[in-house]
Amino acid sequence: MSTQLFDAIDYLAREKGIDKEILLEALEAALISAYKKNFKSATNVRVELNEETGKMAVFSRKNVVEEVEDHQQEISIQEAKEINPNYEIDDVVEVEVTPKDFGRIAAQAAKQVVTQRVREAERGVIFSEYSDREDDVMTGIIQRKDARYVYVHLGKIEAKLAEAEQMPTEEYNVHDRIKVYVTKVENTSKGPQIYISRSHPGLLKRLFEMEVPEIYDGIVEIKSVAREAGDRSKVSVYAPDPDIDPVGSCVGQKGQRVQAIVNELKGEKIDVVQWSDDPTVYVSNALSPSKVISVLVNEEEKATTVIVPDYQLSLAIGKRGQNARLAAKLTGWKIDIKSETEAREEGLLVEEDEAYSDNEESLFE
Repeated sequence: MSTQLFDAIDYLAREKGIDKEILLEALEAALISAYKKNFKSATNVRVELNEETGKMAVFSRKNVVEEVEDHQQEISIQEAKEINPNYEIDDVVEVEVTPKDFGRIAAQAAKQVVTQRVREAERGVIFSEYSDREDDVMTGIIQRKDARYVYVHLGKIEAKLAEAEQMPTEEYNVHDRIKVYVTKVENTSKGPQIYISRSHPGLLKRLFEMEVPEIYDGIVEIKSVAREAGDRSKVSVYAPDPDIDPVGSCVGQKGQRVQAIVNELKGEKIDVVQWSDDPTVYVSNALSPSKVISVLVNEEEKATTVIVPDYQLSLAIGKRGQNARLAAKLTGWKIDIKSETEAREEGLLVEEDEAYSDNEESLFE
């Protein structure tokens, strides 16, 4: 066997980023398989490769026994000692059985097996590279699309953007460059599969981390994200340092930071609100941009009744209930919104001149 085969293995290892030992093991397996198939041998054999000379040798391996029952697997102690006097019972004798024309036959068999192993190793390399990108944002180029998927090229692999993960307000054109959120990476029988999304809340969170240095550095924390992709989202943020304005950090000077994210999401409206461990404050903030008069809290049911000025009722609820729905999803609290007039009629709102210091939970008893 010429050194060209070993040169080819060196080349594949460098170009494909595959461990050379994996390819050599594949080659050995291919040669053993070719020997057994073409020479109808059931003998246990070993292949020895010499990279320096480019040569190979096939050795038959037989167990040394007192009395031979299987001539293909065993050799008598007498025969073994003729080869080497030092052999004992249960030793393994290796005898070279390399056929003269084995190089040509082996090369043909090796090509198919090595190609298969190269493909498998490539898949392993790709999976290892992309498995670390789960829950991360990647930039890709749209290659094509059909009725079910948009196919996005992510460097070494093509990912499918399912219809359910697309933004309903977004148009996807071939050759467009887009950012996608990697939801899952799997190593399947067909190779690595990457599942991506444009509608996942994680995309919004990662975009803020990319755009706002204070979030990336851990100075500002994103506590929660509620999103109706393509339409509107709410993000709650918090800064442990009271001297830092978390909302202002995310919005940026003249709204530049949040606007960059809005542009990436093709005009999706984003409300950035301040997180609080006080549900009355947190729920009130979450209903931005509407004004809130009072928030009544039921801790046991994790529910709130929010009272807003009459003229703010529709704004607080939002179009098709969206603002209230997103606020509830953001805070994790049930939210029931009532107008000021309705609250007074139900006795939920005291007069302004009365002391408002009673426990708010009692209103639910």
